[in-house]
Amino acid sequence: QVQLVESGGGLVQPGGSLRLSCAASGIIFSPSRMGWYRQAPGKDRELVATISGGGSIRNYVDSVKGRFTISRDNAKNTLYLQMNTLKPEDTAVYYCNTIPNKGWGKGTLVTVSS
Repeated sequence: QVQLVESGGGLVQPGGSLRLSCAASGIIFSPSRMGWYRQAPGKDRELVATISGGGSIRNYVDSVKGRFTISRDNAKNTLYLQMNTLKPEDTAVYYCNTIPNKGWGKGTLVTVSS
């Protein structure tokens, strides 16, 4: 049974930073391509960043390039998203998942506001 547990969200001021974590179980984590997604109220869920199974290949949506960094620690079955220079438009619930997707976790809420 796949379990994905996101954590690390919270309230932060514009220009601030947060580090999100995703603890995975019930899958063979190491060879799995992974992604971070986000969904703002009234909007579709969008793919923000991806990382290859070994961690070498990383891709980002244009709106977060240069500000966000996706990484993984396969020994800990954990995916990370370092978020710097946060903007109000980054406000959303953030989710992790395998690619192709499995079941979704509850996500973690990031709110960027003064």
